[in-house]
Amino acid sequence: MPEIVSGAGALLLWAVIGYGLGSIPFGVVLTRAMGLGDLRKVGSGNIGATNVLRTGNKAAAAGTLLLDGAKGAVAVLLARAMAGEDAAQLAGLMAFVGHCYPVWLKFNGGKGVATFLGLMLALAWPVGLACCATWGLTAKLAKISSLSALVAAALSLVWLVVFGYLHVLLLTLVLVALVFWRHRGNIARLRAGTEPRIGRS
Repeated sequence: MPEIVSGAGALLLWAVIGYGLGSIPFGVVLTRAMGLGDLRKVGSGNIGATNVLRTGNKAAAAGTLLLDGAKGAVAVLLARAMAGEDAAQLAGLMAFVGHCYPVWLKFNGGKGVATFLGLMLALAWPVGLACCATWGLTAKLAKISSLSALVAAALSLVWLVVFGYLHVLLLTLVLVALVFWRHRGNIARLRAGTEPRIGRS
């Protein structure tokens, strides 16, 4: 498709679009729509799928997981189709930032795991699949969502090298750093042995 805007204007446009898509708090929207109350007052107060699962509604949790991943993927794919790879990477980064720091929730958002996986699937699908498999295997073995996220994020850098997608290495380094930053409380609990298991508060 032809570019709508060229140069710096296009990058700014896709940064805004990416942030806008990423900032949609699907966990909050779905739980309210399904009569489950205010997600920010449930469990950890986080707006992601793991905390949605603590409401006891698996459908809401699955919907949150898919939509949080999709918004990152859509931002990348739209920007790539209309403005090229640089715009796609910037839109992806801003979608992640939007999820973690949404203006609608006073910049208090999620930890970005599903959005990270969606981004990786859109940016480099073999890497994305490997990251999803890494998360799934770690979750099956450890049954700790945060640990699964951290392992999947860290190993994404290895999968980038293995599959030859080095052009997204810098972006992925930034995303991984943000994932670890957003999980700093979880890391402290993991070290203390007090991190809850999947499905428990």
